Amino acid sequence: MVLLLAVVCGVAVGNVYFPQAVSPLVAEGLHVSADTATLVVTATQFGYAGGIFLLVPLGDRIPYRPLIAALLSLAGLGLLGAGLAPGLVPLVAASVLVGVTTVIAPIVAPMAAGLVPDDRRGAVTGTLLSGSIGGMLLSRAFGGSLGEWLGWRAPYLLSAALALLIALVLARALPKSTAPSRQSYPKLLGESLRLLRTEPELRRSGFYQAMLFGAFSALWTGVALLMTGPAYGLGASAVGLLALVNAGTMISTPLAGRQVDRCGPDAVNLAAALAVLAAAAVLLFGGAGGAVGLTALAVGSLLLDVAMQSGMIANQVRIFALSDEARSRLNTAYMTCGYLGGSIGSWLGAHAYDTFGWPGVCGLVTLLASLALTRHLLHVRSPASAA
Repeated sequence: MVLLLAVVCGVAVGNVYFPQAVSPLVAEGLHVSADTATLVVTATQFGYAGGIFLLVPLGDRIPYRPLIAALLSLAGLGLLGAGLAPGLVPLVAASVLVGVTTVIAPIVAPMAAGLVPDDRRGAVTGTLLSGSIGGMLLSRAFGGSLGEWLGWRAPYLLSAALALLIALVLARALPKSTAPSRQSYPKLLGESLRLLRTEPELRRSGFYQAMLFGAFSALWTGVALLMTGPAYGLGASAVGLLALVNAGTMISTPLAGRQVDRCGPDAVNLAAALAVLAAAAVLLFGGAGGAVGLTALAVGSLLLDVAMQSGMIANQVRIFALSDEARSRLNTAYMTCGYLGGSIGSWLGAHAYDTFGWPGVCGLVTLLASLALTRHLLHVRSPASAA
């Protein structure tokens, strides 16, 4: 069941990330600037953040099978609308709908955490995250290559068909379950905000994820602009191929999960922030172009991916330990923080590249990682932490 859920997470998460690879093709196809076309990426991620806040709490109120099947069906319809959009404004609107409804992974994670003992949650979370990473990487490669071959609409239309097909499969394959909460929908939403206000460990985890995921999103938005620009002059498929280099992240996340089980979340959070700082230094050489630049992009993006995903495992293990009955609501607050950070990171990454070039993107990654590291050091040195 965990492996099946990992595949489902990968398919759903891919819908959020393949627009990063095809945004240059959208710019060309709709006759807008590359900077303007990145609004599609930002809209999808803002929609995802909104969907996490509005829909993930329903995992504590509605049985998982009908909830997941319905959301995948709606995401498929949103992708179909995006693929048929006549202009940028309808495409951005459809992208928001796709983001809102493709929030399967944040619903699956709390469900799986409740199926295993406490000392196995890190490993299981790592396995699910490997599935999400696989979808993230393959969707960029698939989106870029298919978009160059058949146009930017093709990835959206094929993703729509895939989402609708999987929704039909899951409507029969997922086991029946009962919802742990009888609270009304408004109370569920209010509970997520209350938990964010009253649980300092939840706020800390959300801040870590917002900073590191913001750095991650800024990187990949900037990479698409760099590799299709004059420094490299490559097509959108090259962005997807670079993402495939980072398939090593799929192997590292289960290992990171076991390290969280063994050493605790704080140790992994510290290592993640330091690794993102190191990645920013390596990525700076990516602006040189040629073989040296491509190598720096491959190594630096892999290091940043591994660091961000490892930090995410640590954060989720920390917040899932706060309550057995409110995991979906805890994950709602946490993931909303993370994806708001990612959405802002994408927007800032595009503007940093437009204003300062590739060094501006690397500087933004450094700044965000430094904020996460500073927050961690303040926690370690605080009297409450020492106690």
